[in-house]
Amino acid sequence: MDLLTLSEIRRAAQSSAVLARVHVQVDASTAKSTREGKPYCELGLADACDRMTLRVWSDHVAYRACEALTAGAFIELAGEFVQHQQYGLDARKWNIRPLAPQEISDLLAGPPDLRAKQKADWDYIGERTKEIGDPRLRALGEAFLAEHGERFRRTAGARSYHHARRGGLVEHTAQMMRVAMGVGPLYPQLNLDLLLAGVLFHDCGKLWENHLPETGFTMGYDERGELMGHISIGLELVNSLWRKLQTQENANAWSALVPASEDVRMHLLHLIGAHHGEPQFGSPVAPKTPEAMALNYIDNLDARMEMFAVGYLVAKPIAERIFDRVRPLPGNLVKPLEKFQAPRAQPPPLPKVSGGLDQLL
Repeated sequence: MDLLTLSEIRRAAQSSAVLARVHVQVDASTAKSTREGKPYCELGLADACDRMTLRVWSDHVAYRACEALTAGAFIELAGEFVQHQQYGLDARKWNIRPLAPQEISDLLAGPPDLRAKQKADWDYIGERTKEIGDPRLRALGEAFLAEHGERFRRTAGARSYHHARRGGLVEHTAQMMRVAMGVGPLYPQLNLDLLLAGVLFHDCGKLWENHLPETGFTMGYDERGELMGHISIGLELVNSLWRKLQTQENANAWSALVPASEDVRMHLLHLIGAHHGEPQFGSPVAPKTPEAMALNYIDNLDARMEMFAVGYLVAKPIAERIFDRVRPLPGNLVKPLEKFQAPRAQPPPLPKVSGGLDQLL
């Protein structure tokens, strides 16, 4: 059997059953029973990009072994995977075994394609930060990446709705920076330095709210994240980093810069506070500058494109080319239109030769 990721299995199982192996971490193990009182065990399984639920009935040969599994255990699940209409991805005729140390290390590193993408995204964030023209915003960004980079690289973009995976915040931030770089030149009134800094810091509070540990894919809960939320933490973090940068040397170098340093700080804080757009979505203030409005739309665009991408994998089909709604998207999903492919040019016909064979010799 091929070793696949949960996402690869999910895609393949849309059309037919898939024989495969998958390496996963046990996210949760819960003892349950049916309405008739028959006991079973429900395992939450996770890898770097996806999750599934495995229901283990009491008459399964591996029931006792699965019942003994605790959250954090690493296993291989091998069997026949199907996309169940009601329960989503499910497994049949399966067995499990514990993972060896090297297999655990490889699993935590993520699949090669995701690993390469997140490295490229991380490098892109660093490059764009170094290219910020305003020395105050550039120094602030570089200080943030240097002090909190490792934590940043293990943080999810959200708990469930978008980029909800280890390293998802890196992917989300890098893509938002790419959009900002494309949009900035189209609107000369935008301060691109400020907008890029806003992208970098808009979700920095999620380093506590959505952080994943070095040893797994289970997103825990942090007291600071629960009590303050990522917007408030982000405001506090930027102010803390800003104070650290206020050395005598920097104060002298920045004293004559335009705009004034205090104005730069306040506008960056506004971007963080306003990036959810409206109070009902968690922002304490509505966007009141062009950069704040642009940041709100760029954030929403990338988050929703990710929701569509994941939605087509997990949504239940309800009609031909139509899928059930995946919240928080506003309605049922419809299969997207394929991209136009220009027809291949036909080779010119061979020239006709008149006369007999003797004329060809």
